[in-house]
Parts: sequence; structure tokens; C-alpha cells
Amino acid sequence: MAAPKVVPLAPLTTLGVGGPAELWVVESHAELVEATREPFRVLGGGSNLLIADAGVPERVIKLGRAYNDVRAFGPAAASAAGIWLGGATPLPGLVRRAAALGLSGLEGLLGVPATLGGAVVMNAGTRFGEMADTLQEVEVLLEGRLERLSAAELGLGYRTSALPPKAVLTRARLRLSPSSQTRVRARLAEVDAARRGQPKAKSAGCAFKNPPGDSAGRLIDALGLKGLRVGGAMISPEHGNFVVNLGGATAGDVVALLERVRERSSVPLETEWELWGFGPREEALCAAP
Repeated sequence: MAAPKVVPLAPLTTLGVGGPAELWVVESHAELVEATREPFRVLGGGSNLLIADAGVPERVIKLGRAYNDVRAFGPAAASAAGIWLGGATPLPGLVRRAAALGLSGLEGLLGVPATLGGAVVMNAGTRFGEMADTLQEVEVLLEGRLERLSAAELGLGYRTSALPPKAVLTRARLRLSPSSQTRVRARLAEVDAARRGQPKAKSAGCAFKNPPGDSAGRLIDALGLKGLRVGGAMISPEHGNFVVNLGGATAGDVVALLERVRERSSVPLETEWELWGFGPREEALCAAP
């Protein structure tokens, strides 16, 4: 493991916002145990995350290449036993690899810019599918010990899980279904076509969870808030549920924009992102209405 150092976190997030923290990139079990001896947070792919401009006081742990098993992803994933993959394995790479092998189950996750560990922790997904569809079991480091938890024990729900807060997901076991390249790629094309309205600018993914029986994007569009801007942050003109970084956006800009949307909406909106390093007022944005 390279010596931990204080770095800006903005370049490690998909929104491109966030202050500094002490970063630990770990490559082994021993390094991970050492890193978790002090208060910490775990950073995956940096999506669905808003980090305060002042950064965070805790050390930030990022699983390194030793926990990236995208190349090990093969036909065994379709067996009854499934396949174990490291928590740092990029989800986009898994989706592509599954398509090449004719394995079905991950198509609904197309376009989700997450690591496998982060995707499991928040049960990442789209309206076409989520991690719970293929997850069988996980391995986590908790208080210095490795433990295994079944998918049923994780309490997976809509963009949430009941994983213990101080657990680090090191591996996950997936079970996919044998299919064909033609069928899987055709399904990916369908999902891609339905998601083309999403912005290409820097964003953290959908800002708000969909209210029961409705779409947050539709609600924000109906309020006429597309294009609303605070500093360098703007509600995407392409999709009302995306906040994009026009360049130089601060976390303060983003929070102010989220607050304006919630103030205008007659329907309670719950933020989908995690917020790091904020005070009680900002953290309330992530609370269930």
C-alpha cells in the first residue's frame, strides 16, 4: 500500500465536487484491517455521492486493484454456485463481460458507474433491474473479522441496504443465467435506448428517489425547474432528476439547488445520494420525508 496522503476527493467522484481527506488505497486484507482501525468511510466509484467542500475528517478507504476481478468473470457465474468477485470490480465492466459470455442478469444495470461493492451497498439499479436480482452472498470486514452475509440478510430495498455502517464489503457472489450474446446484447440495446435522455455532463446520478407510483424526474419537469442554476450546478435540461456540474460547481451550490427543488415540490422528495461531511441541515436532505 502506498503511504496514505491527504488528497482532494472531487476527482474521485462522478459529480466532480468535494474537499480533501486522507486517502487509503488498500491492496490486501492486512492493509484493510489497518485502515479500519480509525474512523473511516469507504469510497467506491464515486457516484451517488456528494462530498462537502471542506472534505471529511475521517480517513477514506478505497479498495485497490487486488479487489478488481473483472477478468475473472467467466462462465462459472452461471453455475449454481455463482462466482465471487472483488468489491472494487467496476460494474460497467461486468455488464460488458456478461454480454460477451451470453450471461443474463446484469442488463438492467447498464450505465450505472459504480464498483460492485458500492452497487451492493445501495442496491444500485434502474427501472430495468437492480443488484438484488443477481446477488447471492457477500463477504465483509467488520471489526477486523471477515464475515459472510446472505443477500436475504442485507435487507435490500429501493436504493438501500441494511449493511452495518462500519462494514467494508470486500467480495460479492453473483448468480447469472445462461443465455446468448444475441439475446443479452438485444436487451442491452433496449435499456440503452430507454436511458439515452440522461445527461453526459458530470453528475452523481439521480438526485431524488422516485416517490411511490411516480417519477421524480417527471415531477421536477412539471415544476418547470429544468435548467435552474445555482453557481456551477444546474438541473439538467435533459433530465429533471439530474444535477450537473457545469464546471467549478461547489457542494454548496449543489445543496442550495436541491433545497430549491424540495421547497417547490408539493410531493416530499428524498435525496438518493449519500452526503459526506455536512451538518445537520444538509444531512436532512437525505432523510426520508
